Amino acid sequence: MLETARCVLRRFRKEDEEALYAYLSDPQVVHFEPYPPFSWEEAAAEAERRAQDQRFWAVCLKEGRLIGNLYLALGDFETWELGYVFNRATWGQGYATENAGALIQYAFEHLNAHRIQAFCNPENTASWRLLERLGMRREGLLLQNVYFRVDENQKPIWQDTYAYGILKEEWESARKILNGKGAEN
Repeated sequence: MLETARCVLRRFRKEDEEALYAYLSDPQVVHFEPYPPFSWEEAAAEAERRAQDQRFWAVCLKEGRLIGNLYLALGDFETWELGYVFNRATWGQGYATENAGALIQYAFEHLNAHRIQAFCNPENTASWRLLERLGMRREGLLLQNVYFRVDENQKPIWQDTYAYGILKEEWESARKILNGKGAEN
């Protein structure tokens, strides 16, 4: 469990199905995600799955309400991948910046991370701005590298991806800037 100024990051529980459904069923929230909006049954199954998956962190307000999730997965060479999804009702209030920053700090301090990376759709301006606020550097544009959906003829709808990263030694100065500004998400 991790704590930030306004939130607690904890592991998911099976009982989180209702809160998960509240945001994963929202077409605007999942627009850039590799899955369509969840049904109630899918959200219930996902809550149960995430309760067993150590890569997912539930982001809860201190009073207990679950407002989103973070994802942190180990790749090769002590590189970890960061992801995030938040309830639309909380967008623009700094929760993603505050909590993703805390998880990055945790990865560098406790998981021996050398590098954190993240990927996002170039059209998802809020996402790449968040990554830049966190001090991450845009390292490249991957052209038509992935597809999550198909068209009416079952042909892939290819999309581009921005790649972002930050090294452990870069994080300290980025964190000082972030802490000086406060959470702006």
